[in-house]
Amino acid sequence: MTALAPMVWGSTYLVTTEFLPADRPLLAATVRALPAGIVLMLVTRTWPRGSWWFKAAALGALNIGLFFFLLFFTAYQLPGGLAALVMSIQPLFVLFLGALLLGQRIRLMHVVACAVGAAGVGLLVLRSDASLTFVGVLAGMAGALSMAAGIVLTKRWGRPDGVGLLGFTGLQLAMGGVMLLPVTLLVEGLPGSATLPNLAGFAYLSVLGALAAYAVWFRGIQRLPTMVVSFLGFLSPLVATVLGFVFLGESLSGWQIVGAVLVLGSVFLVQRAGAEAGPNLRKSRGR
Repeated sequence: MTALAPMVWGSTYLVTTEFLPADRPLLAATVRALPAGIVLMLVTRTWPRGSWWFKAAALGALNIGLFFFLLFFTAYQLPGGLAALVMSIQPLFVLFLGALLLGQRIRLMHVVACAVGAAGVGLLVLRSDASLTFVGVLAGMAGALSMAAGIVLTKRWGRPDGVGLLGFTGLQLAMGGVMLLPVTLLVEGLPGSATLPNLAGFAYLSVLGALAAYAVWFRGIQRLPTMVVSFLGFLSPLVATVLGFVFLGESLSGWQIVGAVLVLGSVFLVQRAGAEAGPNLRKSRGR
């Protein structure tokens, strides 16, 4: 079920290019987060209390606001799929942050899976004419670190007492959306008009891409090992590539197929490592 979230996020590129106003990525990010967050907070009547004002703001920035900003900034700085390739370092950050903050053991299979997954993403999205910029690479790595820190801290802090999954999701979406709103108004402003396809695209991003997907994502973070959740993010560029081939007539080469196999293989390796660690952990606790 958790894999559905990054798969939905993989459709964001198709929806953005075909339905949304051109050259307004920050507007798309803000509309994706803020309305869904406000609605969830009002429906669930969830408000931060005590230390959770700071924690909700931190998680909202790391998982939503700061991450979205760095994601779109990287996309503008780096051509083609280089943004996805640079940000595929995220599981490696999760590996080390998990060891530092959660006391998790770094397993050789996790390191191997990181390399396999990054290679797979590279084959999926890298173009021969792509060129790197230092600012773009730095922003991409910062975005990967932001998402990794969000995953690990969500696992460490859990949910506030008495707050359900939808309320917890709403807190983070609202906090992140509030952070994005002033940046959007300053950099892009509001469009003069919106067509019916624009509204449909915004609704898709807000309801499915944010409200539903992030609720599933945060549920998965609480129930699964952090490395398993992190590697599911590799499914986003995979789904984006497949949708581009099916609906936009984009080419799909043999190397991209190899990349897809490597991505799925990296996810399988981490799932297997988690399955092996589970019985060992329960056995050690039994002693």
